[in-house]
Amino acid sequence: MRILLSSDKFKGALSAQGVAQSCEKALQSVFPGAVFDACPIADGGEGTTEAMVAALRGVWRETTVLDAQARPRLARYGWVPAPQVAILEMSAASGLALVQDRPLQPKLASTFGTGEMLLAAMASGARKIIIGIGGSATNDGGLGVAVALGWRFFRADGSTFQPTLETVLAAVRMESPSHPLPEILVACDVDNPLLGPRGATRVYGPQKGVQDFTWFEERLAHLAQLTATATGTDHQHQPGAGAAGGLGFGLMAFAGGKLTSGFELIAAQVGLAERIRQADLVFTGEGRLDDQSLQGKGPIGVAKLAKSLGKKVVGIAGSVTDAPGLRDCFDLLIAIKPTDMPLPEAMRRTDELIGQAIAAHTAELRALR
Repeated sequence: MRILLSSDKFKGALSAQGVAQSCEKALQSVFPGAVFDACPIADGGEGTTEAMVAALRGVWRETTVLDAQARPRLARYGWVPAPQVAILEMSAASGLALVQDRPLQPKLASTFGTGEMLLAAMASGARKIIIGIGGSATNDGGLGVAVALGWRFFRADGSTFQPTLETVLAAVRMESPSHPLPEILVACDVDNPLLGPRGATRVYGPQKGVQDFTWFEERLAHLAQLTATATGTDHQHQPGAGAAGGLGFGLMAFAGGKLTSGFELIAAQVGLAERIRQADLVFTGEGRLDDQSLQGKGPIGVAKLAKSLGKKVVGIAGSVTDAPGLRDCFDLLIAIKPTDMPLPEAMRRTDELIGQAIAAHTAELRALR
């Protein structure tokens, strides 16, 4: 019997790879002699790099970058040598979690460090770069990335400068760098435009400390106009342009990035469909399976793909709700958290609880063979 273990992380408790390891350990007693294939997944947000490095048997590399508040730090990125693919997360350089030890400064927060990560991947010889853009601390439209990649900005008097959001209104023209870029694929699962009521500033800005919406909108609109003039293409209305504080826009405009569904991108890169075809039983899950899971998140994507290929699917999560349509995606759902256990305790004991829950469902699992 061959079992595919393709779960997302249990956020704050266990990585996607850790979930696969815990499930395999418990399932060895349920299905003695089974062959296991661990294929961690993610939806393009935080945890994407770790899941893909594990699934593709890649390695880790480190580079020094500036975080969103211009402090040096080490950032990890994944490297798959054979096809020369680099796997990045912008949150490793410009993430909100990295700057929560001090007051947020959204007007100064920059994606420059994300640009430095891209340069490091290019220096490694990457032929393709995959980047997840969840968890950002920035709302600069990717301006920092542009500066890091070598875009030149000109004042009215013809002099050049390296703008920040505070000074970008002084720019009247910009020019692209001469060096070529590899293929850049951007994992993005939101469709917000750059500007307006559904744009980066108004939808995602408040969680990053943004209060003066007009200040940001004026500068991002100016950046979009400069970019459209320089490139001949206006990316500001493209679905996903507003993702990660406008980094979706920036990666399209300044790096030729192609935005695509995080789950679909990752599934294609790890060969998920073929691995499902080879499996007799598929396990997938995340920390909580609920109505939000149905909005395109990884585990539902795995389950629907497995069902379309005629496979039995087990969903495992810390908790499972009665969201309409959720149970239709699975042959069996397993919630590992006892109803009377406080959440912090359950998160500390996730590995143990996975083992206990799988053991308690032994008969139902064996009936799926």
